[in-house]
Amino acid sequence: MPESLTSFAVGAGFYLLVHVPVIVRILIRPHREPASRLAWLLVALLLPFGGIVAYILLGEVSIGQARERRVREVTQQLTSTWSAQRKAALGGHASALEVEPGRTPEGATSAGTDGVDSLELEEYAHLFRSAGAINGFHPHGGNHASLLEDSNASIRAMVADIDEAIDHVHLLFYIWLTDGNGQRVAEALQRAAARGVTCRAMVDGLGSRDMIRSAVWKQMGEAGVKLAVALPIGNPLIRALRGRVDLRNHRKIVVIDNRITYCGSQNCADPEFRVKAKFAPWVDAVMRFEGPVVQQNQTLFASDWLTQEDDDISALLTAQAPAPGRGPGFTALAFGTGPTIRYSAMPGVFVSLMYTARRELVMTTPYYVPTEPMQEALCACARRGVATTVVFPARNDSWIVGAASRSYYAELLKAGVKIREYVGGLLHTKSLTLDGAVSLIGSANADRRSFELNYENNILLEDPGTTAALRARQEDYIASSDEVTLEMVRGWSMGRRLWNNAIAMLGPIL
Repeated sequence: MPESLTSFAVGAGFYLLVHVPVIVRILIRPHREPASRLAWLLVALLLPFGGIVAYILLGEVSIGQARERRVREVTQQLTSTWSAQRKAALGGHASALEVEPGRTPEGATSAGTDGVDSLELEEYAHLFRSAGAINGFHPHGGNHASLLEDSNASIRAMVADIDEAIDHVHLLFYIWLTDGNGQRVAEALQRAAARGVTCRAMVDGLGSRDMIRSAVWKQMGEAGVKLAVALPIGNPLIRALRGRVDLRNHRKIVVIDNRITYCGSQNCADPEFRVKAKFAPWVDAVMRFEGPVVQQNQTLFASDWLTQEDDDISALLTAQAPAPGRGPGFTALAFGTGPTIRYSAMPGVFVSLMYTARRELVMTTPYYVPTEPMQEALCACARRGVATTVVFPARNDSWIVGAASRSYYAELLKAGVKIREYVGGLLHTKSLTLDGAVSLIGSANADRRSFELNYENNILLEDPGTTAALRARQEDYIASSDEVTLEMVRGWSMGRRLWNNAIAMLGPIL
């Protein structure tokens, strides 16, 4: 056979056996926006071999069949446990979310052991329904929270609470470093384990790889702390064949004695963040919570722990959580998202918050690569007269995300959104305040990685006092920021605008 015919036959065979099936998969794969399908289709057509390899490695949001099966088993187990607890708490009646606003189900109090205080939340009940539907949780009244002063204060508070623990301590961090703050937490866990407290610590296999290999990790294990690695990588080549390597557990959860939980953006590290010291300090916000929302964070921790470890802790989810013992408190709801949880769950909450705003909306995030509905919701917020402000870091540790974020500036500014760039370090706080009443805080960034690829956890709350504290922190960030105007963006060079927009085009194929 002539060489030309042989080459044609090989090419045709590759096209029919490999190329066409991949293109078909791109077109029929669920949970992809049209822009994403088009981007991947162009990559596959223009780069037949490289595009196919890229799609196999990065095009599917899968943690692997074995892990997905285990996640389903754990989810079913915890759902059953949580449902039984909720039914028992309400005396067999429906939750307050399942009745009309303004009414309370028979057998449940207005503050609700497991429902919305409808008198307090009627205006915002739809927000809690939206977030609660993600994990099957229901809003609880009776919560209290304090916003910690800074990163070091957060670690000091965690260590103090660990030193007071009497039953258990659960920690989950995406990044845990062996620096000063990382050592302080590790030493506190060892002290707690020595006095008989059950301590469980879990870290992400990629984000905390240095900790996992360190003497500190070994010392904690030898001291009796139960250790686990979320989404371990092992051999990267083999891992890539079983599921995407870059699907990570980005959550930050601390639960102590079913009584206290922490939620926010901070990893277990010094603000100097030595692995990326040139962007320091890392500027984070963390809240310390007491009340029924603690048990929801406990459930999120349990879902991650049981997926990786054969150590059933579901009994802790049915234990009676101690009441904070001061005042009526406010309503709050914890929720967690990830690649094995309902598609577009996290951006759906952001969009709901934006469309609910009537007077003011302020958001801080280090990474902004929104979905199209979220970008439109933020613009619509400003267009209808809501004072809308977003605060980003002036210097981003990810040049890709930094460029992509700025590609959205012109549209936001034209709509009337105020943009500030924080100059006091890397603003890492993920927060949103709404009309002086509602707050969202947690681990999720406003980007596609947090929305589709990472496991994240946030807490949604309705309370003017707590929201005022977070809003004041946001105002501190604004005071340390430079304003970005439409004239400035229009003055960018053609090359800069081309670069930003070209990078942004990659967003849908991530």
